[in-house]
Amino acid sequence: MDPLAAALKVAASGLGVQSERLRVVSENLANAQSTGDAPGADPYQRKTISFAAELDRATGASLVEVNDIGRDASDFPIQFIPGHEAADEKGYVKMPNVNMLIEMADMREANRSYEANLQVIKQARELISMTIDLMRSQS
Repeated sequence: MDPLAAALKVAASGLGVQSERLRVVSENLANAQSTGDAPGADPYQRKTISFAAELDRATGASLVEVNDIGRDASDFPIQFIPGHEAADEKGYVKMPNVNMLIEMADMREANRSYEANLQVIKQARELISMTIDLMRSQS
């Protein structure tokens, strides 16, 4: 298969997984303050995403795919918020295990990876267009 077509497939798979990664990060950020609705109830648990390489038999290229969307098993931080609906008898509330700095760093990295894959697609399309123009001028 054409190397440009393989590059397009690899970049497209990269776009797909980075888009999914951005969705997971956005969900984590949106729920960063989502506590349980009863005393002692668990709050929102941070989602994680992992990737895996997959061989595309048609092109021989190694594509990337989402392997798993899991849950972060780290402990929930506890805050003293007496009167909160999810506060225990001592006034402590379990908070989500979402670290805003980590989520923002993940978002930035996913965005940069997405943009890099998009640039590969743009360059490949430009090369294909130039090749077609060269073939037209030769006939």
